[in-house]
Amino acid sequence: MEFTEAVKIALQSLWANKLRSFLTLLGVMIGVAAVIMVITLVNGANKFVATKVYGYGADVFTASKQPSVIFSDAEYNKYQKRKDLKLDDYREVAAKCKDCASTGAMASTTGKVVYESHSSTDSSIRGWTWTMPPIYNINIDHGRGFVPIDEEHNSKVAIIGPDIVDNQMGSIDPIGKEIRVDGTQYTVIGVGERKGKTLGQSQDDWVAVPLTTFLNAYGSSRSLTIYARANGVGDPLELAVGEVRTILRSHRHDLPGAEDSFSTDTNSTFVGIWQSISSSFSAVFVSLAAISLVVGGIVIMNIMLVSVTERTREIGVRKALGARRGDVLLQFLIESATMSFVGGLIGVLAGVVFAKTITLLIGFPSDIELWSVALGLFMATAVGIFFGVYPARKASLLDPIVALRSEL
Repeated sequence: MEFTEAVKIALQSLWANKLRSFLTLLGVMIGVAAVIMVITLVNGANKFVATKVYGYGADVFTASKQPSVIFSDAEYNKYQKRKDLKLDDYREVAAKCKDCASTGAMASTTGKVVYESHSSTDSSIRGWTWTMPPIYNINIDHGRGFVPIDEEHNSKVAIIGPDIVDNQMGSIDPIGKEIRVDGTQYTVIGVGERKGKTLGQSQDDWVAVPLTTFLNAYGSSRSLTIYARANGVGDPLELAVGEVRTILRSHRHDLPGAEDSFSTDTNSTFVGIWQSISSSFSAVFVSLAAISLVVGGIVIMNIMLVSVTERTREIGVRKALGARRGDVLLQFLIESATMSFVGGLIGVLAGVVFAKTITLLIGFPSDIELWSVALGLFMATAVGIFFGVYPARKASLLDPIVALRSEL
């Protein structure tokens, strides 16, 4: 029997028994759909994190009281015992770091923003040095940014995100308008560019004020995050990080041989942590999906055994006409592989549809990779071949005389 004829027989069998075929391939479809959906969502999230979440630049790094990601209560308690990073720490770095192209500092909280009768809660309130917008990858879309005199005179001016304009000010020009942030009045001098949503959460609901003004309003006991941009990536970045560490250790009187009383993080640190987490996440879900594939494979094997029983006389006739064991074995392997391939194809389509539906509903990013589609189809076909070996072997070992004597 030719390969194409075996495939045709398999497809005819699937079509003739639609419900049975659907139930037979359900496990394979669910398993492949789950694998494709998870890989598509994880790939999308990885790309999104690399380009947007930590997208202030590969040449930017931070120094802060504690790392951006903490994995245990013990670590958190340890870092909380460190001394806060203060404004004079930032000024020391800004004055002495020769390998830094620019430096800045930020403190943040959440608060209430009010304009006339409109208000928002849980908006991000940021205290920025005048150098922060370009380091933080924020362009001023309308108006102006901060200047050194704003910090020197603790000016009550603010740069706002597009959500504040859209939700509270409408179509009016926000420049020069007065807003109240946690009860303190500020004059709007600029509007940041629109960033959109990250993992379903808006990145445009924020207000930034000069750092000195922020510390006066919310207390100078807050620990700052120091930002610095190196003169490039690679060696220039490592040199800048090393120089900032040396400056801060000296200024904070860290003892020789003792660990730093602060943490430094680069863009690659954040992305590496996220990819490690996402890899573990995807491994768990792929393992669960593999169970569905195994179950689907067992069902395919049972159905193929039933098919062998139903087609005993056909096998006897073929062997009587000269078909070899290998021919019969190949025929049933092709049929089981074709069945599982069709299930895999449906599973791929379902997985992509589910992933894109999640993207549309909650804004979670997704990215379809051709290799993941090929992997899904390969896994499905491999399951069909693996679990089809025993039924195919049983069919090939049938004695033709006994097979021809069997009843229809």
